Amino acid sequence: MPQPGFATPAAPADSAEADLVDIDSQPLPAPILQPKSRWTPVRWASLPGLADDALHEAWNAWVRSCERPHPAFVRLCPDIRVLSLASAAQQRSWMAQQLRPYRVEPLSGATDGLLTAYYEPVLQASRKRQPQFQVPLYRVPPGLVARRPWFTRQEMETLPQAQAALRGQEIMWLADPVDALVLQIQGSGRLRVTEPDGSERIVRLAFAATNEQPYGSVGRWLLDQGALRDASWPSIKNWVSQNPQRVTEMLWSNPRTVFFREEPLSDLDAGFGPRGAQGVALTPGRSIAVDRDSIPYGTPVWLVSSGPVTQLQRLVLAQDTGSAITGAVRADYFVGWGPLAGEIAGRFKQPLQMWVLWPK
Repeated sequence: MPQPGFATPAAPADSAEADLVDIDSQPLPAPILQPKSRWTPVRWASLPGLADDALHEAWNAWVRSCERPHPAFVRLCPDIRVLSLASAAQQRSWMAQQLRPYRVEPLSGATDGLLTAYYEPVLQASRKRQPQFQVPLYRVPPGLVARRPWFTRQEMETLPQAQAALRGQEIMWLADPVDALVLQIQGSGRLRVTEPDGSERIVRLAFAATNEQPYGSVGRWLLDQGALRDASWPSIKNWVSQNPQRVTEMLWSNPRTVFFREEPLSDLDAGFGPRGAQGVALTPGRSIAVDRDSIPYGTPVWLVSSGPVTQLQRLVLAQDTGSAITGAVRADYFVGWGPLAGEIAGRFKQPLQMWVLWPK
C-alpha cells in the first residue's frame, strides 16, 4: 500500500512523462543563497540526460541518506523508500512533483567547477611492527583538541615530545609511507592485517581526526619543484620510484596527518563504502563529497561532467566532504575501492556542472 503523500503509485511511463512536461511549465521560484553559492532555479528540461539515467542505482544511495536526512527531506523519506521499487518514469515524475532543480553557481565568477574522484584503498598491514612493516597508522592521541593545531607530519617523525605523545597509539603498520599518505588523503581504507598469531583478517580504518594542520598537496609541491608536469597519482608514484632519496621531503611538504579508528568489516559492510561526513555508507558512483557551505549533506544533486576519464550525467547524493573540497561548484566523486578504483581516481580531473534538487 502506498505511503501517505506518495504522489504517483502506479503511473504508466507516458503519463509520468506528461506530468513532467506539465509541471515544468509552472512559474520558477526565487534563487536561494547559500554561504558559498547561489542556487538559480531552472526547468527540469535543462538537466542533461535526465531521461537516460539508471535512477534505481542512485535510489539506493538516497535511501541511505534517509538514515540521517537533512531536515528539508525528512517528510519525503517515506516516499523515497517506497519509490526504490518503482520504475524510472515513476521516480522522475515524483521528483518533478516534489522537488525543484537549481543550478549551483558561485557567488561570483564562472559557473563551471571541478570534479575529482576518491576511493577506498585496499592495503596489506601488520598488527605488529616488523622489518617490512615500519610505517605506523595512529588512533587519535590523547590531548588532541579539535581546531587547535597539533604537531606537523615532520614534527611527528622528528620531535621527541611528539613521538612520546604517539607512543602506544599505533593501530597497525604499513610497508610503504606513500601508501600511508594515500590512505590519509582518501580518509579511509580496507586493511588486510596480519595478526600476531599469523592469522589474517580484513578491517576498515575510518577517519577519526586530523592534526589540524593545513593540507599540502604533494602533487602541487612536485609541480613547483619542476619535478613533474602532470601531478596525477600515476606520475607521482613513478617519480617516487625514481627518487627514493626525496620521498621524505615530499611527504613533509604536507603538514596534515589523519588519525583513524578501526571498524569491523562485515559481509554487508563490505558491499558499501565507508561512512561519509553525513554519517551514512557511501555508494560507488552515486556518492559525492561537497563543500557543505555550498550544498548541505543529504541533498540529491544532478551531476554533469565530460572529460578524458568518463562522461557523467547522473543523480548523485551529497554525503561527504574533504579538506580539499572547497567552493561552490566543487565535488569529489566516490568510485569504490581497490586498485582499479585507485587508478581511476588518480587520473580524474574534469569540468563540472551541478544542479541541486530541493524540496518545493
